[in-house]
Amino acid sequence: MIPIQYFIRYNRGHKNARIESARIITVMLSFASIVRKVIYFICKATLDNRDHSQRMEKRNSMFFIEAKRIAIVILGSFLLAISLNFFLINANVYASGFSGAAQLASSVFKDFLNIRISTGILLLLFNIPVLILGWFKVGKGFTIYSIISVAFATLFLEILPIISLSEDIILNAVAGGVIGGIGVGLSLKRGASTGGMDIVAMMLSRLHDKPIGIYFLTLNAIVIFMAGILYEPENALYTMLTLYVTTLVIDAIHTRHEKVTVMIITHKAEELQLAIHKQLVRGITIIPAKGAYSKEDKNMLYLVITRYELYDLENIINEVDADAFTNIIQTVGIFGFFRKEGEVVNDIQETK
Repeated sequence: MIPIQYFIRYNRGHKNARIESARIITVMLSFASIVRKVIYFICKATLDNRDHSQRMEKRNSMFFIEAKRIAIVILGSFLLAISLNFFLINANVYASGFSGAAQLASSVFKDFLNIRISTGILLLLFNIPVLILGWFKVGKGFTIYSIISVAFATLFLEILPIISLSEDIILNAVAGGVIGGIGVGLSLKRGASTGGMDIVAMMLSRLHDKPIGIYFLTLNAIVIFMAGILYEPENALYTMLTLYVTTLVIDAIHTRHEKVTVMIITHKAEELQLAIHKQLVRGITIIPAKGAYSKEDKNMLYLVITRYELYDLENIINEVDADAFTNIIQTVGIFGFFRKEGEVVNDIQETK
C-alpha cells in the first residue's frame, strides 16, 4: 500500500487543490467519452455483412470484448506510470523501450540544460511519428490500442506525483521492473500494443522475417550506455536489473517470443480453418489425429503466428470450438515461407 502521508504532503500548500481535482476529473471524463467512441469504431470496423439481428448481437458481444481489452490497456498504462513516478525516476534507474528513452531524455534536459520537460510529455512526443507509421503500415486496429496506451500513460505520468517510497536503489529497480512488466504483460496478453517498440517490432516483423529482439536490445543498450556515461556507472547496472526483471515478468504473463507454434486438436477442423483464415493470413497444415483414450477421429491444425496474433486466435478457437485442445510452444526459427508485408497469397487454402 502507498502511505497516505505522501499524497497529503504532495497536496499540502496547494490552495487550488479543488480546482485541480475538478480539472483532472473533467479530463478523465473526456477520455472516457473518447474511449467509448473508439470502442464503437473498432466494433464497426470489424463487423461482417450478416443480417441485422446477427449484426446487433455481434456488436454487443464485441463491445464488451473491446471494452475489457481497452480497460486492460488503461490499467497497464497506470501501472507503467506508477513504476516510473514512484520507483524509477527519483532513483535514476531507467525503464525499457521508449519509456526509458523518454525518462533519460527528461533527466538530461533537467540536469544538463536546466529545461524541465516531463517524462510523460517526452513519451508522447517520441511516439507520435511511430504511431503515424503504425497507422499506415501496421493497421488502424492495432495502432488504436497504442494511441490509447500512450495517451493514458502520459495522462497518468502527469497526474501522479513523483515520490520515493524507498531510498534503497535495488528495491526501486526491482519493484519498478515488476510493476512495469505487469503493465506491459497484461496489455500484450489481451492482444493490445503499448506503443513505441511494439509498433516498430510489428513493422519489422512484417517487412523482414528476422529476429526482432536485436532492435529491442539495441535501444535498451543505448539507454543503459548513456545512463552509465552521463550519470554513475551503477545506474547502468541497476537499469540492467530493471530490464531483466521486466522481461521475466512479461514472460510469465505473456511471451517475449516474436513467433509461436500453435497445435489445435479439434472435431471442427474445417470450420476452425475458415474462421482463422477469415481474420489471419497464416498457412495451416491439417493433420489427421486419433484420441488414444477415446479412439475418436479428430484433426490437428498446425500453424505459426506472431505473438501479436495470439489473442485473436484464442478468441477464434473459443468461439468456434471451445472444447478444442490447444498447445502453444516457442518458435526459435523458421525455414521456408512465412508471409510478410506486401506478399500476396493467391490461394490461401493451399498455403503451407
